[in-house]
Amino acid sequence: MIYTVIDVETTGTGNKITEISIFRYENDTLVNEFTSLVNPERLIPDYITALTGIDDYMVAKAPVFSEIAETILEITQNAIFIAHNVNFDYNIIRNEFKSIGINFNRKKLCTVRLSRKLLPGHKSYSLGKLCASLTIPIIGRHRAKGDAEATVILFKKLLNQPDADNVIQSFLKKTSKEGTLPQHLPQETFDTIPNATGVYYFKDKKDKIIYVGKAKDLQKRVLSHFYSKTEKELALCRATADIDFELSGSETIALLMEDAAIKHHFPEFNQAAKRSPKAYGIFSYQDRNGIIHLAYNTLKATPNAIQILYSIQECRLYLESLCKQFNLCPKYCHLQEGVTQCSHFTIQTCKGVCKATESIALYNVRVKQAIEHLKNGSKDIVLKQQGRHENEEAFIMIENNNYRGYGFVDKDEQINTNEDLERFLIPQKDNVDVQRVLKKLLLT
Repeated sequence: MIYTVIDVETTGTGNKITEISIFRYENDTLVNEFTSLVNPERLIPDYITALTGIDDYMVAKAPVFSEIAETILEITQNAIFIAHNVNFDYNIIRNEFKSIGINFNRKKLCTVRLSRKLLPGHKSYSLGKLCASLTIPIIGRHRAKGDAEATVILFKKLLNQPDADNVIQSFLKKTSKEGTLPQHLPQETFDTIPNATGVYYFKDKKDKIIYVGKAKDLQKRVLSHFYSKTEKELALCRATADIDFELSGSETIALLMEDAAIKHHFPEFNQAAKRSPKAYGIFSYQDRNGIIHLAYNTLKATPNAIQILYSIQECRLYLESLCKQFNLCPKYCHLQEGVTQCSHFTIQTCKGVCKATESIALYNVRVKQAIEHLKNGSKDIVLKQQGRHENEEAFIMIENNNYRGYGFVDKDEQINTNEDLERFLIPQKDNVDVQRVLKKLLLT
């Protein structure tokens, strides 16, 4: 077997290499070694210097990656790339090559995953703790050469374990994903994920959901996370210990499920859609003078909302449009507060109810027309969707333009009215993100 054991130190942020060490073995004989500091062409953060001891001064006169690229290609040629948590080191090096226009591609083995398989029962498989429990010395922890030398000793120990050859060959098969999966994720867990549409949940060691995603092909999408080279994806993979999933049938329902899960669990690796936009309701009431007002407030404080919107700005713009369309008064639509007479800078259509030059009765007629317009614009819709299997159908329910939720129904159920669907409905919260999803669906 020809293999290279490799370790890199990086800048952390941006993951540019600051040091690299490579040991090449042919038939268990060391035939080549290369260790070098690398100028990352950026500042090294203080916390990285505190961890590794490598600072800006040390790398100032070191070669940049492009100057040592040919040496790395030569020493790793036709060899298996071995590292502790191999995806990290491999992706860092591959990304450096990509930045200079070279495609770096090697077979790889992970000593973390091999150790979990061949040396089960350890509390931790981090290099430091595993080596301590196996009495493997590390001379220069968090330096490339020290960590690489310790990984060499660890790998030789793994080679001497029963069934090591079969395990290593199974990991090296092109069809095997073992070397690609996060170090804490069992292969059996990944194998249960189907090639179907739905939502997936990445969980940490404490069973806490740390990422939620949706996909038309769950297994393919999950696997793509493990091939990614971005710093965020590498961190996500390192933290992942379990993956759960739910089938949705349709991609639209998967989008709705994903949004609800993110807003409920607030996973640390989901940046978008965490917010739960506050809902506002437009409503009407009659004051002691008999004038009907149109106003807005938070949905919780709004009795019998005529229309639901998701920002104060949306509410104001909506009321402005009603004022112009039905010649209403900005004062009595609460677009101007604390004034005796309206004087809105864009709405000049008020006929004088606030100045007592128009009768309240005539004004209220137009307000009622506006309210009727709002109510008539509301729709009850049931959107039919593909089920999770061939004997099932799914649906999305919209009532008065508001999203109520989704559900799944066996095809042999007798459904004659929307009310028949109520017992299958999985209630959900409406919000601006959901409305965007549904608006896109309704327009297609």
